[in-house]
Amino acid sequence: MSKIVPVVLCGGSGTRLWPRSRKTKPKPFLPLIGEQTMFEGTLARCGDGEQFAPPVIVTGAAHLEHVEEQSRSATGASVIVEPEAKNTAAAIALAAGRLPSDAVMLVCPSDHHIADVQAFRAAAAAAARLAADDWLVAFGITASAPETGYGYIKRGEPLESGFRVERFVEKPDLATARSFLADGGYSWNGGIFAFRAGQFLSELARHRPALAAAAHDSVDMGRQDGNRFHPDAKSFATIEPESVDYAVMEETDRAAMVPASMGWSDIGSWAALRDATDADRDGNSVRGRADLVDCAGVFVDSDGPRVSVIGLKDVAIVVDGDEVLVTTMDGAQKVGKLAGASRQ
Repeated sequence: MSKIVPVVLCGGSGTRLWPRSRKTKPKPFLPLIGEQTMFEGTLARCGDGEQFAPPVIVTGAAHLEHVEEQSRSATGASVIVEPEAKNTAAAIALAAGRLPSDAVMLVCPSDHHIADVQAFRAAAAAAARLAADDWLVAFGITASAPETGYGYIKRGEPLESGFRVERFVEKPDLATARSFLADGGYSWNGGIFAFRAGQFLSELARHRPALAAAAHDSVDMGRQDGNRFHPDAKSFATIEPESVDYAVMEETDRAAMVPASMGWSDIGSWAALRDATDADRDGNSVRGRADLVDCAGVFVDSDGPRVSVIGLKDVAIVVDGDEVLVTTMDGAQKVGKLAGASRQ
């Protein structure tokens, strides 16, 4: 089998991790866990030259400087510069349109944390085998808690290296999420996919013909600039934004999934970041200068001032320059609604 082509989707503003994540330098380009940024970690996971081809990175002009600076070690990387954000179906269509039809694409968000790289690569190999047989494959992340912030995948009949998808499920309420966990046949939909490029474009044309035609024209009339490719902006502007989940995965009769237990987190909130980082015996996690007394489940991230906390549980305190955030972990999902986060 040919090498897998990583397609790294690099965009968004990461407002739920304000004030550390800003529009000018959002979550993918920050070293939130360890020394590597989330984007650098994504490239490194796909850096085994025996398994993976050079990556194709899809991003917008606003992030191009960060992308090029942080992808220097990814030999042969190419960048597709989206004229504007049109969600994941269009971004993937641009990459598919630039690849040979038999190329197997591994679509990866640029801002996820995966603790077990070998498990990720094993899942990628299993997904690639299915994709080569024209399945459209999702990674089914092992559900370890009744999360209401993720979509779910219901596992169907076995296939050679995975399973058919019986159905995709929207983000559930807590009672439903608990029933999914108890059932054992549901996985989180982590937004990682494998497709044969030609098969993806065929399914997109079948279910969203206008989007497929506009993406095709954008590639056909685009221009190359070194390792950058600029799709035609006029054609691309006609696209109605839609996620790949809605446009293709929930429509196709060729949806499959591979189970993946790999220490995955989308780091979608300060609570998720706390849970993904090393903590002391009381569940506290600290980056920067801090004194904690009688605390449990407290997350502190300060880029300078000392943070002193007494007697609190399950809160996040983040200091970034002259901005300070204090939130309960239950409230962390609402950080993007703050006035400071909207100003960025």
